[in-house]
Amino acid sequence: MGQSLVKNYVHIIFSTKNRQPFIKQEYEDELFKYLGGVCKAYDCTPIQVGGYLDHVHILCLLAKNMTIAKLVEEIKTDSSKWMKKRADELSNFYWQDGYGAFSVNPSQVDTVIYYIQNQRKHHEKKSFQHEYRAFLKKYQVDYDERYVWG
Repeated sequence: MGQSLVKNYVHIIFSTKNRQPFIKQEYEDELFKYLGGVCKAYDCTPIQVGGYLDHVHILCLLAKNMTIAKLVEEIKTDSSKWMKKRADELSNFYWQDGYGAFSVNPSQVDTVIYYIQNQRKHHEKKSFQHEYRAFLKKYQVDYDERYVWG
């Protein structure tokens, strides 16, 4: 086969360090656009970016020559520096060390888009920790609670 053809949808989730509520409404739209721009810069087409006070969700198409780990590293590094420049209150902005990344079946892309778009409403009832544990359970990911929230 002379050509590499790839279409991998990935749902990436990570939080602010210690789940600090830095992603306030006045910053979120600009932050979400910026995160999508970082994805684009690495040829990973952003489909939906969103989140709530202490975490983000990114649904994107992973480029054929990009690893998830490298993409997340670039997203976090670039956006952390960018956020710190937004306001004095963000001078201590950091992302957590880890992340979650989950494959998405093409038939479920619309469902994930809707889910990400409705984070504010979703988190009226569930904390980020509850939400994240549910993803780990759904995808049958073994984890040690002591190391998830660092």
